[in-house]
Amino acid sequence: GEPAIELITDTEIFGFAKQRRAPRAAGGRSAPRTALDDLKPGDYLVHIDHGIGKFHGIATERIGGRELECLDLRYAQGDRLLVPTDQLHRVQPYVGPSSSPPAPTRLGTEQWRRAKARVRRAVEDIAEDLIELHAKRAALPGIPLAADGDLQLELEASFPFVETPDQREAIEAVRRDQEAAKPMDRIVIGDVGYGKTEIAVRAAFKAVTSGFQVAVLAPTTVLAQQHLATFSERLAAMPVRIDLLSRLRQPAEQRQTIADLQSGAVDIAIGTHRLIQKDVRFRNLGLLIIDEEQRFGVQHKERLKAMRAEVDVLTLSATPIPRSLHQALTGIRDMSTIATAPEERLPIATSVLPRDDAVIRQAILREMERQGQTFFLHNSVQTIDLAARRLRELAPEARFITAHGQMPPQMLSAAMRRFTAGEADVLVCTTIIESGLDMPNVNTIIVDDAERLGLAQLYQLRGRVGRSSQRAFAYLLYRPERALSETAQQRLAAILDAAELGAGFQIALRDLQIRGAGNLLGAEQSGHIGAVGFTLFTQLLERAVREVRARAAGEPAAPLEHLGPSVSVDLPLPRRLPDEWMPDLAIRLDFYQRLAAAQAAEEVEEIAAEMHDRFGEPPEAARNLLDSVRLRVRAAR
Repeated sequence: GEPAIELITDTEIFGFAKQRRAPRAAGGRSAPRTALDDLKPGDYLVHIDHGIGKFHGIATERIGGRELECLDLRYAQGDRLLVPTDQLHRVQPYVGPSSSPPAPTRLGTEQWRRAKARVRRAVEDIAEDLIELHAKRAALPGIPLAADGDLQLELEASFPFVETPDQREAIEAVRRDQEAAKPMDRIVIGDVGYGKTEIAVRAAFKAVTSGFQVAVLAPTTVLAQQHLATFSERLAAMPVRIDLLSRLRQPAEQRQTIADLQSGAVDIAIGTHRLIQKDVRFRNLGLLIIDEEQRFGVQHKERLKAMRAEVDVLTLSATPIPRSLHQALTGIRDMSTIATAPEERLPIATSVLPRDDAVIRQAILREMERQGQTFFLHNSVQTIDLAARRLRELAPEARFITAHGQMPPQMLSAAMRRFTAGEADVLVCTTIIESGLDMPNVNTIIVDDAERLGLAQLYQLRGRVGRSSQRAFAYLLYRPERALSETAQQRLAAILDAAELGAGFQIALRDLQIRGAGNLLGAEQSGHIGAVGFTLFTQLLERAVREVRARAAGEPAAPLEHLGPSVSVDLPLPRRLPDEWMPDLAIRLDFYQRLAAAQAAEEVEEIAAEMHDRFGEPPEAARNLLDSVRLRVRAAR
């Protein structure tokens, strides 16, 4: 028989994992690595010096009597560019704001240089504006709050979960901001259900115990109610009065709340944009908490800008902002990112299937068996009643409630209340449940006609389940008789790829990041992002930010290594990673790229050790490659 092999890791034997040293970069930072490892022919790539081309494949070329592996890129009018693997750090995948492919650049013309110059001017303007805004805010007198009192510590102790390290860091950062003498303007970015609300609750309570009022602003009435429930539950034992202002409240109730805000009787007001209308005045507003700011309209944002001059502002967002952009803006916007899932969360089991009655029936009944509830998402108000009728025939043993945004407000909130109270097993609804609802008892979501929704929406919707320690299921159904467009296929594939928790950040790269960038920098930037691709855009922005800040401080700006000229080493030796030694192309590209981007000797040695560890003794061509990289790094010094 087969020999039985048992694999045991060192962690299992010794009970602890060796701490991996994060590779330190020369000058304190390394050139950004961009994922070339899932490159497919037909993908678009950006070469810093030559522009946007289409990847055709890998070619082994004899150049000057030696063999080199090169990326074969095709440009406009059939032009071909071969990029040797030691130049890989100058190439990056093209990520643009629209799903339509970019136009390839003409080689040997001024076109690319002009496009880069235009974007460079634009990012310089953004950098100046951001830094000016930051400086203005820093100079404004803020409201320094006192250190935490006993009540605050009591509130923190009553939190029923263990804070994740990221969450703790964000809480600390917010506390420091509140105690500082300048106005707080922090954005907390975290995946759906990663505990952003708890950060808001603690900040709000701190402001209230210091004698200030707090406004909590949510994009939808449903979300406002959700916040009301969370805040009321967390602050139930505390001497705090919380009120809701939204169109769901009767006019008389609204008038009463507005009067109480003006007299200071209400400590925390939660509401939709109704909160920022002209007739609402606070006695002494000290903190404004904005949830999902990107979903407010332009005029609301203008009103917010006026309100936020001297009060502390805390923005919560689940739209991931790319790490590269995050880095470029560090020190200008105060950001905290929460990337760790809370304990006990299981990844959501996601299936993308052709629509099938048996699957729908089984999903609903299986959820009922474990006393859970199900969302059935049908995103068309016209046909939602028809869909509910079909479901009733499919699963007569289940109880159904319908909810959509065009119902009268009172009916809608009554339907939601009844569902939350467990009076039905299935909520048949439109995307009204998309943002922020917290219903831990709902652990199955079935999305009808999933191909018609955007990726951001699908991701947000899927995040509506799996908020407890139960395993959650998401079924994305498409109509087999409808031909799926290519973008719809890609979206569904991306959702499947990102089945792990927190993969929101990966998905985002495809569709959301650009929007996240738009939220942060203003929508008009997407044209510039499209012209040179997202990665290069953020690099140019980072350079502009560094230059403007250095100018302000009167010192020369350190250049960004990956944008400037680099030492090039050309030896008449075969230098490559032979495919018989390292057969997987994706892994080979990844190593080529890491070697091309290496800036420090110890970085090269770590890569060499990893290769040896994974693939054994390197053949001569690979040893030559490593030597030439070592030489390049020393020469660059």
